[in-house]
Amino acid sequence: MMQAQPKASHFVNGAYLEDTAGAPMPVIFPGTGETIAQVHEATPAVIEAALASAKAAQGAWAALMPVERGRILRRAADIMRARNRELSELETLDTGKPISETLVADATSAADALEYFGGLAATLTGDHVALGGDWAYTMRIPLGVCVGLGAWNYPTQIAAWKSAPALACGNTMVFKPAEQTPLCALKLAEILTEAGAPPGVFNVVQGAGTVGRALVEDARTAKVSLTGSAPTGKKVYAAAAAQMKHVTMELGGKSPLIIFDDADLDSAVSAAINANFFASGQVCSNGTRVFVQRAIKDAFLDRLTARVAKATIGDPRDEATTFGPMASEDQLAITCSYIEKGKSEGARLVHGGRRLDRPGTYIEPTIFADVTDDMAIAREEIFGPVMSVLDFDTEDEVIARANATDLGLSGAVFTRDFTRAHRVVGLIEAGTVWINQYNLTPVEVPFGGVKGSGVGRENARAAIEAYSQLKTVYVGMTPVEAAY
Repeated sequence: MMQAQPKASHFVNGAYLEDTAGAPMPVIFPGTGETIAQVHEATPAVIEAALASAKAAQGAWAALMPVERGRILRRAADIMRARNRELSELETLDTGKPISETLVADATSAADALEYFGGLAATLTGDHVALGGDWAYTMRIPLGVCVGLGAWNYPTQIAAWKSAPALACGNTMVFKPAEQTPLCALKLAEILTEAGAPPGVFNVVQGAGTVGRALVEDARTAKVSLTGSAPTGKKVYAAAAAQMKHVTMELGGKSPLIIFDDADLDSAVSAAINANFFASGQVCSNGTRVFVQRAIKDAFLDRLTARVAKATIGDPRDEATTFGPMASEDQLAITCSYIEKGKSEGARLVHGGRRLDRPGTYIEPTIFADVTDDMAIAREEIFGPVMSVLDFDTEDEVIARANATDLGLSGAVFTRDFTRAHRVVGLIEAGTVWINQYNLTPVEVPFGGVKGSGVGRENARAAIEAYSQLKTVYVGMTPVEAAY
C-alpha cells in the first residue's frame, strides 16, 4: 500500500499549501482503527487563497479554446487510468472499502467522467433562431467559481463528477472533501495540474461544516454542488438560495428494489446483495427496501442468506476481501443503533447484526425479514449494511408502498415481464430506476433524485446545464421604430 500522508493539507493555486494553524484532522484507516495521516482544517487565510485563486483563474480558463480545456481533462483521465492501482490503494486507506472494489469502481469512474466531459467541451454550442428579418442566437457561458462539497463514501469519484463538467464549461472550482476522507481529492488536483490545468482552476481545501459554510456563503461563489445527506442538503440549499446561487443537490435515499415472483431469482439476489452490501452499504442510491412478492419470499431468503454467508470479511487491503469495514466509528454506531431498533420493533433478524471482535469498524452484513413499512429501518436512511426485506402481494400495492417516502433517489424492478417492468418504473418516484439491474451509474446517463433526494442532475449532458447558463443575443437587422 502507498504512503497515505499527503505533501500538505490543501491544494491551492496549482500547488500544495499548508497552514498548521488550522485544527488537526486525523485520518483513520477503518481496517485497523489506526491513524495513518493527519491534515489541518482550512484557516480563513487558506479559504481566502482558494477562492481568490479560483476567481483570478476563471476568466482566462473560460477564454481558452473549449477543445483545449477538453484535452486537459482527457490527459488527466489517461493519467488516472495509468495510476489506477495507487489511486485505488489510497481510496481503500481513505474509506476502508476493499481494494477488490476500489480497483474497478473509483478512480476508473473518475477517469470516465474526465474523459466524457473532456470530449463534450468542444461541443457546447448555442442555437440560431430566425425571426423574420431579425435573428437571435444563444451562447452557453460558464457560471464562474463553483464550490463542490464531497461525501466520504466515494471521494475520488465525487470530486471528478463535480469538477469534470464544471471545468469543461469554463468554470473553476474549490472542492472540500468530507472531513473523514481528505486524501483522494488532493491526488485529483495534482493530476489535473500535471495534465495542464492552470493554477487556480481546481483547488482543494479541508475542513468540516464551518469551512463548507464559508465557501457556500462567499459572494464569489456562483454555484454549489453537494453530495450528502438530505438534512445537510436542506441547510446548504437554504444558504445558497439566500444569495440566489445555482445548486446541485445529490442527497440520500431509501430506495425500493421490487422483485416480482417471475424474476430470475439468482439475478435478483445478486442485485439485492449489490444494492445493500457493496461498499459496506454506504451508497446513497442503495435499494435498502427489498420488496419481494410473497410467493417467492422463502426461496429468496434462503438463496440470499446462503450467498451472503460466503462473503469474505477482512482487511480491505487484501484482494481476497469482498466485504470490508465501515468508514468510521460514528457511522458504525448509527448502524448498530438501527439494528437494535429493527429487533425491538419486531423485524426478524435472519443474518448478521453483530460487530466483529477485531480492530477496525467491522460489522456483519445484516438482513431483516418480515419488515413492515412503519419500522424505522424501513423509513430512515441507515447508510450501512442493513437490508430490509418486505413482503407484497400486488403490483398496485407495491407501487404505493414504494412511493410512500419523502425521498426519491433510485429504485428497481426485477421481472421477466417487460411490459410490467416499464409500467412500474414509470410510476416509481425516483430519479434513476433500473430494470433487472442495480446501482450501475455510467457517466453517459444522468444521475440525481426527486422529492427530498435533491435537485439537479450529475453526469451526461444534463450536467452541462447545471454548470453553465444561456445568454440570448437578439440581432436587429432593420431600423428601430418608435411611437414618437
